[in-house]
Amino acid sequence: MEQSISINYADVVRQIKNAILQSRYRAAKLANREMLSLYFGIGKFISENSRDHFWGTGAIESISERLQQELPGLRGFSPANIKRMRQFYEEWQPYLITENHIQSIRPMLSDEIQIDLLAANRPTVSDDLEMDTWNSFLSIGFSHHYEIIIKTKTLEERFFYIGKCATEFWNYRVLQNNLKSNLFAKQGKLPNNFAITISDTELRRKALLSFKDEYLLDYINIESPDDEPDERVLESEIVLNIKNFIMSLGKDFAFIGNQHRFIVEEREYFVDLLFFNRQLQCLVAIDLKRGEFKPEYLGKMNFYLSALDDLVRLPHENRSIGIILCKSKKEKIVEYAFRDTSKPMGVATYKLATELPEKYRDVLPDAEELRRLM
Repeated sequence: MEQSISINYADVVRQIKNAILQSRYRAAKLANREMLSLYFGIGKFISENSRDHFWGTGAIESISERLQQELPGLRGFSPANIKRMRQFYEEWQPYLITENHIQSIRPMLSDEIQIDLLAANRPTVSDDLEMDTWNSFLSIGFSHHYEIIIKTKTLEERFFYIGKCATEFWNYRVLQNNLKSNLFAKQGKLPNNFAITISDTELRRKALLSFKDEYLLDYINIESPDDEPDERVLESEIVLNIKNFIMSLGKDFAFIGNQHRFIVEEREYFVDLLFFNRQLQCLVAIDLKRGEFKPEYLGKMNFYLSALDDLVRLPHENRSIGIILCKSKKEKIVEYAFRDTSKPMGVATYKLATELPEKYRDVLPDAEELRRLM
């Protein structure tokens, strides 16, 4: 009698698939580390030979051209990119120092280019780079590194963006947007009443880090910088560009809808924009205002949050949070308005494309082009 063997193919496929994906991830990490090591080594080689005139002018251009001849189809070694490698080395060299390494300015042999960043430059406990930060450093691509180098000034700021790229898997565009909106300076700075309305310390900390005090809506292009959009116009533009708006908000936000309707005592009320935040496990209501913040806006938001908590919030979810997004605010007025409030709320401002510096406006479509696309 033959023995019947039952195989759960779905489970087998899942395990093999996971093994394949993990292998690919490890291979990608190793490839990225190798690339950073190579670029750091080439940057060192170029820096030590070009900065002190061992090579004449135009050397980098000539090297790039000869490389293309020697290795047809080679990518990533244009004169501009070779200079970026040099800058990458020069920016990080003070913090990536090998043991017993003596800096020297002299022509280098070609076999000295190969430098393993991880093995040769492993940081000690006393160094600026802690091991978690170091692992994050090695896990993000060269394009990310260069963008961070040219857009930031301090080590703390650089480590912030490197950590975000590594742990939240930011692509290049998300990194650019967050650098442009100055997330490092704005995250956690939202004027709010969380200290008196959120009792759980960890939840309060997460809530504070989930919102910014200003949002860059550079995908909304009003015809004239003097035009202040009506709330409905602003809302429509945000909904049309909802992916960009969610990127502006940050991670863990899911869009539920705009003009979210609920009924109290047979009367209809509408929340401009309603989101759910997975990290905070709560609804987030956003009320759009075209001008300066007014204290009476908090009364309306307090009413919305009470209704959402009673009528929409699920039993396992935390209390809803409200954000009033307006054109401008006076800090003292916001401070007084928040006193004695009972619902968690914050006040943020927004900046449109027409308020951006000229160099950023040029990359955006004009009003006529927007109308054509819509």
